[in-house]
Amino acid sequence: MTHRDLDTCLRHLVILGTSMVLLLPAARGHSALFGWHPLWLVGMPLAAWWSLRGCPLPRPSLRLPRPRRAQARRLARRR
Repeated sequence: MTHRDLDTCLRHLVILGTSMVLLLPAARGHSALFGWHPLWLVGMPLAAWWSLRGCPLPRPSLRLPRPRRAQARRLARRR
């Protein structure tokens, strides 16, 4: 299986698993054998798809930091 085929297969698994969790109440449950169903139907295919794509992280915003200003000084009290 090529990288492109695996990418397509995982994308279809994510779509299918998400639609199953949204449409079938039994897919939102828990079983003693498999555990939490949404984890296996949505979470694990998403993690595999993310790792196949090289684990990209969101880019930080390009906001520049504020220029530092001098700290305000207290005025001397007049007596």
